[in-house]
Amino acid sequence: MVSKELPFTQQKIAGIIAEHPTPFHLYDRKGIIDNARCLKKAFSRVHGFKEFFAVKALPNPYIMKILKEEGFGADCSSMAELLLAEKAGIIGEDIMFSSNDTPAEEFIKARELGAIINLDDISHIEFLERTAGLPELICCRYNPGPLKEGNAIIGNPQEAKYGFTREQLFDGYRQMKEKGVKRFGLHTMVASNELNPEYFIETAKILFDLIVDLSRELDIRFEFVNLGGGIGIPYRPEQQPVPYDAITIGVQKAYDEKIRANGLHPLRIYLECGRVITGPYGYLVTTVRHLKHIYKDYVGTDASMANLMRPGIYGAYHHITVLGKEKQVPTHVYDVTGSLCENNDKFAIDRKLPEVGIGDVLVIHDTGAHGYAMGFNYNGKLRSAEILLNEDGSYTRIRRAETVDDYFATLDLEGLKEF
Repeated sequence: MVSKELPFTQQKIAGIIAEHPTPFHLYDRKGIIDNARCLKKAFSRVHGFKEFFAVKALPNPYIMKILKEEGFGADCSSMAELLLAEKAGIIGEDIMFSSNDTPAEEFIKARELGAIINLDDISHIEFLERTAGLPELICCRYNPGPLKEGNAIIGNPQEAKYGFTREQLFDGYRQMKEKGVKRFGLHTMVASNELNPEYFIETAKILFDLIVDLSRELDIRFEFVNLGGGIGIPYRPEQQPVPYDAITIGVQKAYDEKIRANGLHPLRIYLECGRVITGPYGYLVTTVRHLKHIYKDYVGTDASMANLMRPGIYGAYHHITVLGKEKQVPTHVYDVTGSLCENNDKFAIDRKLPEVGIGDVLVIHDTGAHGYAMGFNYNGKLRSAEILLNEDGSYTRIRRAETVDDYFATLDLEGLKEF
């Protein structure tokens, strides 16, 4: 059973709301730092460990800078994410650039920053050479196809658009060696929000076996293997967090049996986790606007799917606390909704909560990854502010809320007058 207690008080939130009206995302700096250190400590038993935070989970340079100070790099997949890394002071081989359908300008920027380029397709070797030039170090993304099952979020690897086949890897690394590439890495990413530690150990075994075969046949040496991310979090109170130690013990055992035993040590071990790093330490804070009683009882909030789309598109569970009523018995059943013109704009369906009143503040848990990041402007909804709760109880606005002027900024309204 995971505690869903909050790292702040009702009084603290009231003070923030007085300055920054709801809805907003709030992040617990201490929780993020403590968790980052816990991950590092557990993975210190594997050789050359480094975590590249998946920027797509929480693309804010303040968060990235906090993690940089903990020794984390950045896993980037677009021009904007590369620029965020640069602004956070993350450059060089502290950036892993993993993208697909990549435009030339993004490869050029990644080369400019000295990032590790992780190619998604064999055709990208020639494209990279022609547009940005081949760097000394290149990584390739492996799609294991039928060797590995995916899960509900990321899908079956055989149906996924990502990565090289096994045969393409042998051809691709051979090509790169002939073209003068000197340093090599291998990567995969085949799951998202996975709670079974054995899944990640099996992934490591598949990659270690592949490195043994590639090294022997092509006479190349791999510097690192990136096991990807996908470590899940306990969104539901009855779930348990993934034990980092269980993963590292299994990975190290496989490393000794496959890498060290075949004379391929040292091989650095990388991860690119996002959700598990920041997810449990983010909260969407929203105020109840209306109560509706028809065939069901509805709690209408000032947030919407534009602030948190996971429940609407995945049916994902996010725990909800009615602030100030934490100790009250949940006696009422509600659908908790936003105001989009879409019926799937619901944060919870048939959720038992204490009796809710207009003006109550709801805290939606575990929104520190793929929360703000997946926001949008449908119905003209404006993206919220992001607030960082500091260790001393103070708070910092790390992103202001959008305004109507922001929404209209890309429209040529002067041209409309002559239209």
